[in-house]
Amino acid sequence: MKIIRLYYLFVMLSFISCSKKEKGIKPQVGTITEAVYASGIIKAENQYVVYATVNGILQKINVVAGQSIKENQLLFDIERKKAEINTENARLTYELSRENSRYIQDRLAEMEIKVQSAKDKFALTESIYKRNERIRNLEGISEIDFEAVTLNYKSAKLSYETSKKQLAQLKEQLRTEQKRNSNNLRYSQQSQNDFSIRSAFSGQLFDILVKEGALISPQTPMAIIGKANSFIIELEVDENDMVHVAMDQKIMVTMDSYKGTVFEAYVSKIYPIMDERSRTFKIEAHFINPPKKLYPNLTAEANIIIRQKENALIIPKNYLVDQEYVFLDKEIKRKVKIGLTDYMKVEVLEGLDKDDLIYKPKE
Repeated sequence: MKIIRLYYLFVMLSFISCSKKEKGIKPQVGTITEAVYASGIIKAENQYVVYATVNGILQKINVVAGQSIKENQLLFDIERKKAEINTENARLTYELSRENSRYIQDRLAEMEIKVQSAKDKFALTESIYKRNERIRNLEGISEIDFEAVTLNYKSAKLSYETSKKQLAQLKEQLRTEQKRNSNNLRYSQQSQNDFSIRSAFSGQLFDILVKEGALISPQTPMAIIGKANSFIIELEVDENDMVHVAMDQKIMVTMDSYKGTVFEAYVSKIYPIMDERSRTFKIEAHFINPPKKLYPNLTAEANIIIRQKENALIIPKNYLVDQEYVFLDKEIKRKVKIGLTDYMKVEVLEGLDKDDLIYKPKE
């Protein structure tokens, strides 16, 4: 009985020993694809968040989530009583300035008469001065009398120049005041439009993020809008991989919403600046044949195809040691030269042929 038990124990130990012995594998000839991994989300094309440009209480929501909207369609009304009062005050100020301008016009008329009078006086004194200057050269007038003529001339000239400046200043004052009041009125009227929040383009309203009665500021997100039935994939690529990414490269996309299905896309836009916090670059991609149903913010994973090669000599990646060696029979190392790699396989360019046996390194 003991002999039988020892026999069975020997058989079991032999089986375990054989099962632990690794079998070698041969390199395979096939297609290998090198890709860059990226993750991201699905977004509606031209998707944007609606913000107000003013502070106030949200008075009315004119739309519902999910509906189609047109360009410039009214979305939200913010309470505007204060803005209306400001506009009315600006209008009254503008009208008052127009009334005042009539008074200033009368002053302008008086000033123009004053300027003309000063001009005439200056012309007369200038004529007398020049005549007496000639007489003085002939010693026909005393120095005292000539000085009096000169002083009168200079005084008339100064008066004329001063009156011209006063007239110019009065005209500029009138022009500036009217323009300022007119601008204030237009600004107040335009500001009232800021209390009506409208859509930037035709599309779909995906979500409303506020409620009536809420206090709104320019930092408050109010809604999410995007193109209807038109979606893009927004992906983040690690900075170490970004140098391999280029426009129009093919992308294989998977989504949790469509498990087991791979969708083809292509790189349509590259943002040439790195996010300092995540150390990633943002790219956009378009589906070649999009799924029948898509929604904003669905998660996606992607492999951006960098290079692809057919009829390549391929081994499993975990059979490679230090990126340049493989184990042959009897634990003999051989140096190889590798080419393309993906997350499971590696191409061998030199050092192996398809009939060689290689073994998995011991862990």
